[in-house]
Amino acid sequence: MAKNIAVIGDSESIKGFSAIGIDIYPCTEGDDAAHLLRNVADSDRYAIIYVTEQVYSACEKERARYSERITPAVIPVPGVIGNKNTGRARLSSFVEKAVGSDIIFND
Repeated sequence: MAKNIAVIGDSESIKGFSAIGIDIYPCTEGDDAAHLLRNVADSDRYAIIYVTEQVYSACEKERARYSERITPAVIPVPGVIGNKNTGRARLSSFVEKAVGSDIIFND
């Protein structure tokens, strides 16, 4: 079975993703977002789930359930509300863990 890509976040930030064939799940921060992330991730339909940084921050407990799994990969993306550099910080930590120092951003 082929796996798809989904995006979760506020409707203004994610509506453009549907134009390129990505399944969108509009929601707001809070319990609704955590519940939605759990349902989408547990559906076993998606290999990648993009979430806006606001939702990513609000769903820490839910994200922890999927951090050690290969799929689905839960990846933060900036929303229209603003960029919190969550994705950059996450990538930097992965590089540092793999290489021993941050060779990309040098922070």
